[in-house]
Amino acid sequence: MSDDARKGYRGLARTVLERHGVGVWSDVEIDSQQGRFTGLVLPRSETADDQHIVLKLSSGYNIGVAAATVVGMKETGRREAHYHIPEKEFPVDPGKPNVVLLGTGGTIASRLDYRTGAVIPAFSPGELYGSVPELADICNLRTEKLFGVFSENMGPEQYIRLAERIGECIAEGVDGIVIGHGTDTMHHTAAVLTFMVQNTPVPIVMVGSQRSSDRPSSDAASNLINAVKAAAEGDIAEVLVCMFGPTSDQYALLHRGTRVRKMHSSYRSTFRTIGDVPLAMVDPAGIRHLRQDYKRRRTDRSVQINTAFEEKVTILYYYPNMRPDVVDAVVEKGYRGIIIAGTGLGHVNKPLYPALRRACEKGVHVYMTVQTLWGYVQMYVYETGREIMGLGVQPAANMLPEVAYMKLCWALGQTDDREEVQRIMLTPVSDETTDREPYNGYLVFQGEIPEVQDFLRSIKR
Repeated sequence: MSDDARKGYRGLARTVLERHGVGVWSDVEIDSQQGRFTGLVLPRSETADDQHIVLKLSSGYNIGVAAATVVGMKETGRREAHYHIPEKEFPVDPGKPNVVLLGTGGTIASRLDYRTGAVIPAFSPGELYGSVPELADICNLRTEKLFGVFSENMGPEQYIRLAERIGECIAEGVDGIVIGHGTDTMHHTAAVLTFMVQNTPVPIVMVGSQRSSDRPSSDAASNLINAVKAAAEGDIAEVLVCMFGPTSDQYALLHRGTRVRKMHSSYRSTFRTIGDVPLAMVDPAGIRHLRQDYKRRRTDRSVQINTAFEEKVTILYYYPNMRPDVVDAVVEKGYRGIIIAGTGLGHVNKPLYPALRRACEKGVHVYMTVQTLWGYVQMYVYETGREIMGLGVQPAANMLPEVAYMKLCWALGQTDDREEVQRIMLTPVSDETTDREPYNGYLVFQGEIPEVQDFLRSIKR
C-alpha cells in the first residue's frame, strides 16, 4: 500500500500494518496479547510515537494497541474517508432572532484532519447548518472565529478581545451571543466576562462539548442547540454557561457565570452550580426557570465594558507544612495579589504568618477563600482566623477561588488603593458572593448508602 494509506505511521507500527496489508481507514480485527480488538484504523499525528496503532471502536472511543503485542490482524472492510462536513446555505428568516456565535477554539461540530487524524472544528454557518440543521428553526446565525486556542491557553489577551467584541456585537443589534469555548477553563472565562461585561441587554451564553462530534456519545449538537435557544429566545441577560444537566441528553442547565465550575474530567454533566442552584433548564421545547432573581433581557443597546486586568495575581492552594518561602517567592516576583484557598473556614498554618504579614505590608492584596468550594470563609470563629485577619488577609465570603482570582485581576487592573480594591472585591456583581447558600445548593451524594441508593433507583433511566 502507498504511504498515504498508512498516513502518519512509521517505525514498528507501520511495519505491523504493512505485514498484514492493512491501512488507514481499514475496518480490522486485531488479535493481541491483551485480547481481541475490533475497530477502524485511524491516522496518526505526525508527531506521535511509532509504537501504537490507533483504533476507533464502535463505542466511539479511540484506543491505542501496542504494535509489539499484535499477533494477528485481519481487514474486514474499508471505509471511504470523508473529511468535509456537508455545507448548506444557512437560511435567513426576518422573523427570527439574530444570534452571533463567537469562536475561541472549542469543538462544537467537527471533522477529521487527514494529515494528523485530529478532530478540528467546523465553524462556518453553512457547516454548522449542515451538521445541526435544527439551528435554523431557532434563529438567524452568523459566526466569527476570534481565535483558535485550547482553553488552557486562554488568557487576558483573549479575555479582553472577547469582551470588546461582545460589546461591539451588542451595539450592532444582535439578539443573543453564543461563545464556543473549550470546557476545561470555561468557568474561568465565564467569571472574568461577568466582570468585564456588565449590564448586558442580551444573553451571553458559553457552550462547549465534553466529547467531540465524531463520537456517538457526543454532547456537541445538543449543547449547541440549547445554547442557541437560550441566546435567541431566553430572557436571562447575563453571562451563562449552557451544558448538559443530567448524564443523558434530556436537557441542559443554564449556570450563572460566577457560580459554575467544571467538576468531572469526562462526564458530559460535568458543570455544576456551586453553593446555589442553576438559573434555568433548557431543551428544544423551551426554557424552564428555576429561580427568578436574574437580570432580564432589554431592548436597549447599553452595556458596560471594562476590560481592566492585572496579570500579577496568583492562587495559592494551602496544604499542611506549606512553607513561608512560597509566599515570599511570589512577592519577590512582583505579584500584586494573592488568593489563598484555605482549609476549613479559611485557615493556614502559623509558619506562614510572618510571610503573609510581610506580603501585606509590601502592599500585596491577599484574600482568603475556602478549598472546600461549598461554604463561607468564617475567620471570626476561631483564633486562627482572627490572627490571619490581623495580618491583613481579607475574607472573601463564599467566592469560589477561581472567581476570586479573576475578580482580583480585574480589580487590580483598575486601582491599587487598598480600600477601593476591597470595595470592588466585596461588592457583588452577579452573585459571586451571596448572603446565604440554599439548603439544596449543597448536594453531594455518597453511593451505596441505602437512602441514596433508593433515591438513585427511583430516577435511574
